[in-house]
Amino acid sequence: MALPEINTILYTSSLSEHTRPVFRQAVRQALANDAKILMLHVVEPMGEMGQALIQNYLPNDLVKKVHDEGIDQIKQLMRERVSKFCEEELSTLDPRPELDIEIIVEEGNHTDQILNVAKRQQVDLIVMGNENRFGHHSPTTHQVTRHAKVPVLAVPTGKQYV
Repeated sequence: MALPEINTILYTSSLSEHTRPVFRQAVRQALANDAKILMLHVVEPMGEMGQALIQNYLPNDLVKKVHDEGIDQIKQLMRERVSKFCEEELSTLDPRPELDIEIIVEEGNHTDQILNVAKRQQVDLIVMGNENRFGHHSPTTHQVTRHAKVPVLAVPTGKQYV
């Protein structure tokens, strides 16, 4: 039986300050396997109370405009982080490796969206952080690891590892 190929890697990011070690591992895997990286950030939907308040005070076209601008800002932040990483960590390599990275922003439950994107994009590996924003073990990582149909690389993100 042949070893499984890794052609597409799903890297999930909370966009918090301790995500660089996770991205570093995704890049390492991508370079070692000549694979594409799908960089995913999941935005939790607004609660019912927030939606009701907004819908009562703002016109629908303004709500859509603000929503779309927010998603565009998240994508721009993701592109900036990739660019900064490449400049700081890959610029000294000769030759400088070229990364194939696609930015994806989804809305919904974190676990569900990660698993949905993994299935829809037919990824071969999921790379994600092992701790949440508060430094505790991530229930999202636990659930993704439990239900994923592909390997999950859970990277420590604590200050000791950074």
